[in-house]
Amino acid sequence: QVQLVESGGGLVQPGGSLRLSCAASGSIRFNSMSWYRQAPGKQRELVAALTSGGSTNYADSVKGRFTISRGNAKNTVSLQMNSLKPEDTAVYYCNAKLITISSMGAGREYNYWGQGTQVTVSS
Repeated sequence: QVQLVESGGGLVQPGGSLRLSCAASGSIRFNSMSWYRQAPGKQRELVAALTSGGSTNYADSVKGRFTISRGNAKNTVSLQMNSLKPEDTAVYYCNAKLITISSMGAGREYNYWGQGTQVTVSS
């Protein structure tokens, strides 16, 4: 059973910084690890993604402010958040994705989620 544990959330003033970390248990080599967020009354959205090959993808709203990176330990990922804005307030979730291909060529996607960590940006 894969478990993802997040840390690093909290309360920060506008313009401040926070760093979120996520560690996934087990020895699976995930295809990607990502951060999503969900604000009250809104749908969960992708914030940043990092593939096993090192490619990154960011939501337009965080480009230039957030950086996703791989940790030194296997299956760890961090999200450095700078110049935080009140609209960044949300519960942030770590995601690990595994894609398998059967011998018949059938693909299957497995998504694993952390419990979420609250980020509040307020003065």
